[in-house]
Amino acid sequence: MMLKLWKWYQNCLAVHPVKTQIISSGIIWGCGDIAAQTVTHYSTAKKTLQISDKDEELKLNWRRVATTSLFGFGFVGPVGHFWYEALDRLMKSRLQLQPKSLRFVASKVIIDGIIFGPLDLLVFFTYMGFSAGKSATQVKEDVKRDFVPALILEGAIWPILQVANFRFIPVRYQLLYVNFFCLLDSCFLSWVEQQQDAAWKQWFKSLPTTIKEQEGQGG
Repeated sequence: MMLKLWKWYQNCLAVHPVKTQIISSGIIWGCGDIAAQTVTHYSTAKKTLQISDKDEELKLNWRRVATTSLFGFGFVGPVGHFWYEALDRLMKSRLQLQPKSLRFVASKVIIDGIIFGPLDLLVFFTYMGFSAGKSATQVKEDVKRDFVPALILEGAIWPILQVANFRFIPVRYQLLYVNFFCLLDSCFLSWVEQQQDAAWKQWFKSLPTTIKEQEGQGG
């Protein structure tokens, strides 16, 4: 069954590469948001001492699932498809680096982390804010609140995953590889966005000020 499904996916990718990447990305990001809502609901329920059986029931916000899924359809799928192809061409044609070499992989990881990673986060939080009906000012404040914590936490994980991706995975399957982990990542980002003004976010927000104060005391 899995082998037939994989062959079917390969055929779809060969015949309709962009469309296949868009559809698979949308489905995966939607599933990620369902997982995020589930985790958030039950983690909140455990912290609440007095909760009724009715409140314990998970009620999915399908509008939010559709909104997150559209992010996969409209941004991750098409942009990711062309991004990984363009990045590969840049390494081979312009920089003329040997495929699979240390410089080749390291350059891809660095460029991807500097450009696509932050852009993906910025677009996600901005899009989710406006989709929720928030004003431009509210969206700006939410991005300031969520962007840095998410960037730092993701920055500790994604480079490691991308090393394996750029070293072992063919270009046409690299977005699929990324989307597989995006099932967890979309869950993580949705959870971060739902946490609003959590204490751990405030710690990240105050970190630059703390560092400056320590440097001032040291000087």
